[in-house]
Amino acid sequence: MGGTSYNYASRSTRAESRGYTTASVQQIEKVFVQKSLGHAHESMKSQGIHLREARDSDVHPNTFPVIIGLDMTGSMHDIPVMLIKDGLPKIVSSIIQGGVKDVALLFIAIGDHEVDGVPLQIGQFESGDEELDLWLTRTYPEGGGGANEGESYGLLHNFAANNIVTDAWEKRGQKGVLIMIGDEPSLDYYPDAVMKEITGNPQAKGFTQDEVLEKVREKWHVFHINPHHNFDEGYWKPKLGQNYISLTDFHKVPETVTKLVCRFASVSPSTTPEEVSPEDTPGFIR
Repeated sequence: MGGTSYNYASRSTRAESRGYTTASVQQIEKVFVQKSLGHAHESMKSQGIHLREARDSDVHPNTFPVIIGLDMTGSMHDIPVMLIKDGLPKIVSSIIQGGVKDVALLFIAIGDHEVDGVPLQIGQFESGDEELDLWLTRTYPEGGGGANEGESYGLLHNFAANNIVTDAWEKRGQKGVLIMIGDEPSLDYYPDAVMKEITGNPQAKGFTQDEVLEKVREKWHVFHINPHHNFDEGYWKPKLGQNYISLTDFHKVPETVTKLVCRFASVSPSTTPEEVSPEDTPGFIR
């Protein structure tokens, strides 16, 4: 993680100069250079990435880690485009205004390991506006997915559970916030062979979605946001309870993410989430 800070004015100027504010979805999609190249960016390929860190610094002495997982399959193409256009500035600036000065964001892109060539892409924890834009635009929007039982959201949970180190947890016993934005159930099984290929580690072991979900919740507040409200609650609701959020309008994603981060960034390590009232939390947006 770098030692930079998010500058809303700088980001707004850059967005204006690049035409984000007036561009169409099709025009903004051209920002994704990897789409035209047809492969993942070298820096985001999952093979060989063993660790991501959210560390404190002089600029950010009390980092609060946030992971945003983006479903990059065909039905979700509008979400990363919206984030580049104006969603990301809304999220970060609102979080900072809500009192979370040292937020560190990590973007992880998810696909479908049964059919896609790139089911897992991993950025870096960042706090600066330019750096966060960089990782978003490096993402390869494969636009795949298939007519199977879901997408590979378990890859996000597995990486967060086993390959991320944060000072928030190690120094302060504070859980970060993990938010998957996707409109499907998760595939339930990740075989040994699949994980060896995805990680590049010949010793990698497979897992089930339920196994890895239990493990990742030890150090993270885990949420799933369905931005399209296009399937019932039968899959995620039993697993996540109130941490499953279904939206009828995907433009509400930035506001929803902001609420969650501001709520849990103020949670004392000795306080359980059930004891926290969102309305009593600084920065909570109704």
